[in-house]
Amino acid sequence: MNINKNIAVSDSGFVFNPTTGESYSVNPIGVEIIEMLKQEKSIDEINQVLIGRYNADVVTIDKDVSDFINLLKLYSLIENQNAA
Repeated sequence: MNINKNIAVSDSGFVFNPTTGESYSVNPIGVEIIEMLKQEKSIDEINQVLIGRYNADVVTIDKDVSDFINLLKLYSLIENQNAA
């Protein structure tokens, strides 16, 4: 799962999609998740990094990351990947 290549993300959490002209704001953890997606980390890898970094349980991290990924998909910020 990859973030669209043309998406611009600032350190302050401003996300801009030049294809649609839409912009969004995300919190610092959202920026971290997007950066890890740019590095092509898997959802499991992202979860493990966040679990190690923040004082939250596995269930909460898993749900929050899943919800955030679903929002990225909803706003077409993640590339569609065809199953081979």
